[in-house]
Amino acid sequence: MDPAKLPTWMRVTLVAGIFILVAGASLFAWRWYSRPTTLTIAVGSLDGEASRVVSALASKLAQQKAPVRLSMVEAGSALDAANAFSSGKVDLAVVRGDVGDLSKAQAVAVVARAVVLLVAPPGSAITDMASLKRATVDVIGVDGNKRLIKVLTDEYDLARSGVTFKNLAPPDVRRALDAKEVRAILIMMPLAEKYLALLRGLFPQSAKSGPVLIPIESAGAIAEKDRAYESFDVPKGTLRGSPPNPADDVTTLRTSFYLVAQKKLDSDLIADLTESLMNARRDLLPEYPLLGQISTPDTDASAYIPLHPGAAAFYNGTQESFLDKWGNVIFLAPMILGGLASVLAAGWKFLRADRPQTREEALDALYALGRRIRICSSLAELDEIEGEIDRVLQGQRGKEAAGEKEPRDAVALNVAAHRLENLIHDRRIALAAQQKEVPRAG
Repeated sequence: MDPAKLPTWMRVTLVAGIFILVAGASLFAWRWYSRPTTLTIAVGSLDGEASRVVSALASKLAQQKAPVRLSMVEAGSALDAANAFSSGKVDLAVVRGDVGDLSKAQAVAVVARAVVLLVAPPGSAITDMASLKRATVDVIGVDGNKRLIKVLTDEYDLARSGVTFKNLAPPDVRRALDAKEVRAILIMMPLAEKYLALLRGLFPQSAKSGPVLIPIESAGAIAEKDRAYESFDVPKGTLRGSPPNPADDVTTLRTSFYLVAQKKLDSDLIADLTESLMNARRDLLPEYPLLGQISTPDTDASAYIPLHPGAAAFYNGTQESFLDKWGNVIFLAPMILGGLASVLAAGWKFLRADRPQTREEALDALYALGRRIRICSSLAELDEIEGEIDRVLQGQRGKEAAGEKEPRDAVALNVAAHRLENLIHDRRIALAAQQKEVPRAG
């Protein structure tokens, strides 16, 4: 199809439509590639503090326009969060290291360290594990501490000693203590000032008495058997500074709260998440002191919960650089731009198809027709060539009428056209002779 035969408005519309289509497709591709990825995260705790902290982190990521966002799924407890994660309902979860099935989990960060505190009321005669004989231990959140209860029972043979464990809901702790129904309380919590203040407020204290921390002397042996735990010494004076309570360091157990991710999640995605969380943590730390406990998980290959490769890349400083990610694009960009320039040039030529030819362009077009005349094989093709000659001459006559053409240009074009007419005449005679010879040969 000859572009010159189309109206100018139609050519402009076609080129503009193609340009808009290409630009729209490019914008859509860029928006699709650069859109933030939203990951679901299950969070649960008895006091709701974990949910508040994660909600603040999610809001900060959105505010910072981070490449990864969080959509929080509220869970009633750490056990519920672990169950939601193990069933594949969420991408991430904040879990306790000794709760739930974590076989599919890979660590992103350590969120907090939770310490096992076995506490007896002030003035209690229970000072060690042996003193618990035939006692009932109230456990705050017994469902989430079944594994802890089992390791303590097995290590100290508490079942034979007649020790029993029962659940004690957090709202009932103060009432049970005031009614002196409690012999000992088992609780697992971070040693953060907020939780220590709550623990101090549960027990009446005086200058001479305070709650008694019962040591778990076999913590090291338990940690060797169960890697979810580690031995930890509660520092002297944790509950009170003067006089110090405890009066000396107390050996106990400790486990960690982890932010874990599904193994299937892309490494670059988790690397971006880890970096974004660390940046958000820095900004939120004054408002949420508990974020100060966020730390790097164990990076060894034999870690209890293996580190996600994406998080490992961030912590080890081996994230892919800009050139690593975009090297191929940078290499291909010049070729793509070259192709785009060719398309634009073709569009420009298409738009200017009705522009009058210069003298040189007109002569070149006529000379090219001479070559076609010599090899054409039909009278119809000769008629078409004559039409093209007429169009070239018509365009040049338009320039002459506008005063843009010199007399010598007209002479050169007329000579070339006259020569072509002679060639056409000779070619017609040759084709007619060929058509007469065919019947004779038959």
